[in-house]
Amino acid sequence: MSRRRFIAGNWKMNLDRAGAAGLISALRAKLPHDPGFDVAVFPPFPYLELAVNACAGSCISVGAQNCSHELKGAFTGDVSATMILDLGARRVLLGHSERRHVFGETDVIIAKKMATALGIGLHPILCVGETLDERKAGQTSDVVLRQLREGLAPVAAAQLASVTLAYEPVWAIGTGVNATPEQAGEVHSILRNALAASHGRATADSMRILYGGSVTPDNAASLLAVPGVDGALVGGASLDASKFVPILEAAQR
Repeated sequence: MSRRRFIAGNWKMNLDRAGAAGLISALRAKLPHDPGFDVAVFPPFPYLELAVNACAGSCISVGAQNCSHELKGAFTGDVSATMILDLGARRVLLGHSERRHVFGETDVIIAKKMATALGIGLHPILCVGETLDERKAGQTSDVVLRQLREGLAPVAAAQLASVTLAYEPVWAIGTGVNATPEQAGEVHSILRNALAASHGRATADSMRILYGGSVTPDNAASLLAVPGVDGALVGGASLDASKFVPILEAAQR
């Protein structure tokens, strides 16, 4: 089944107001109204509304890097899914490895966030991935399948079309070491086969699975050529138009 490719740029805690506006302007100048694939940027919360306004009328959609599992209340420092939606963003990253391993978010919390985000109409990218120790111990499959199972547990069948998956090996994020195309393809196949077993072949064939982990202009084409890899979740390279645009061009090819 042919799936529309998807390239997402996760800015993490980087850029300032001028840098955010300049990057979006540079991307708009290089991208046609419909490049034939989906593009999204995920800026820090303070620049979310700026990004929404700067991307208006273009092919670039905007998402948040996280959201609370609650819609409102006494949760100092959190940002709710309703606030994200109110600003005009339509996507959200959930379960990113830094949220799991730096901030201690559990599968249970991430599942609650999935339910909350989908419940108000946001489109989440659910991230899964193993650490280096888990890979060395031969636990890659067990880890990503547990994260997949728990993350999708509260998701109704009718909501699955709004979900994108991202495989991001923790050992390849920000390290300059990316998974080989063979390693990426293997885990993507594991995830898609698990989806087929749990939710049916049609769902498995339609859900997009991105690769994330030190994606660069040098390796993007080889990773995107792997069957079952439907796009990329790009970190550091998405902060620089001179690096991000070649990745977008690789997706277009």
